[in-house]
Amino acid sequence: MSRPLPRHTGGGIAQAVPAVLSVTCAIIAWEILVHVSGISPLMLPAPSRVVEQMAVNRQLLWENTLPTIRATLAGFSLSMTVAFVLSVALDFMPRVRRALFPIFVISQTLPLVAIAPLVVFWFGFDLTPKVLLVALVTFFPMLVALVDGYEATDPEIGELLRSMGASRRVVFLRARLPSAMPYFFAGLRISITYAVVAAIFSEYVGARAGLGIVILNAKNSFRPDLVLAAVVISSGLTLVLFAITALLQRAVLRWRYVGDGK
Repeated sequence: MSRPLPRHTGGGIAQAVPAVLSVTCAIIAWEILVHVSGISPLMLPAPSRVVEQMAVNRQLLWENTLPTIRATLAGFSLSMTVAFVLSVALDFMPRVRRALFPIFVISQTLPLVAIAPLVVFWFGFDLTPKVLLVALVTFFPMLVALVDGYEATDPEIGELLRSMGASRRVVFLRARLPSAMPYFFAGLRISITYAVVAAIFSEYVGARAGLGIVILNAKNSFRPDLVLAAVVISSGLTLVLFAITALLQRAVLRWRYVGDGK
């Protein structure tokens, strides 16, 4: 028997209401706490002050958001491509998978704080090191998800196709790849949440522009309000990319949502 496919978590506005309410209540409580306690804005700026800084510095933030978006999308595209190609190669060559998979696992144990300066030192301050760091951080969840998805294929389907004279390639395209798609999107959702953070961290280590540079300069100038403004934008980017991934999943795996009323 094959392993059960990971089910989607659903969607719809109704399911987002509790999260929106909890975040709204937290922001209101934060605002009230700052005003009631009289804490210095240099220690904890109020949400209203953060929004004000986003408006005042909108040009600065926009000009530095674009490089972060470019690094995120380029790195994630590279990551997705490498993960898919490797997963196919490992599925067709089990011995190679047993030899290389431990290396991929070890690559994820390397601390980013130690690797990032080296990558910047080797490749400079342009787009390349940021793309490589984003790819390094995000490719492993997708690779594991795809490999697990191939293994989850119902063996009876493969046996049926082979009994009809199907080649290994046909079995992969007709059975193993479709079986892996729900797993792939599960890994995609995990990876996309790391992509923006990895891009900002790579900029923080060494770059000419980006949200990471804004955060670094604001920190050195004792501007927590501007730091939080950049953090809000990075969180918004992550949420937008996650939503796009969810919409793409619904479009590709439309059959999984038929009849669920969502």
